[in-house]
Amino acid sequence: MTITRLAPEERLSGAVIGGGLIWLAGQVADDTSLDAEGQTADILKQIDALLAQAGTDKRALLSATVILADIRDAPAMNRAWDRWLDQAHKPARMTIEAALVDPAWKVEITGVALAP
Repeated sequence: MTITRLAPEERLSGAVIGGGLIWLAGQVADDTSLDAEGQTADILKQIDALLAQAGTDKRALLSATVILADIRDAPAMNRAWDRWLDQAHKPARMTIEAALVDPAWKVEITGVALAP
């Protein structure tokens, strides 16, 4: 079996391709000065870039997990999500509230996509 690691960082890879799937690491906003809607849009651009690097796009996304530091930010997150979402290819999704590592992060998103 071949395993491909994309966007390696100090402790993790941005995505790992193996077994016919693309596993996304938790993605957080590069610009933490943004509100939850802005951070979500930033993260979704990163997900688009990782999926493109893997040779696919958001239509291949099978599932997504959204972690909010404050669940009251769900409507703001959903505004950005809804603008990004391909209505014909909706992934399974879960949204939860949890403390994030950096207090400036309002949103973190991970997911699994089908590899091309």
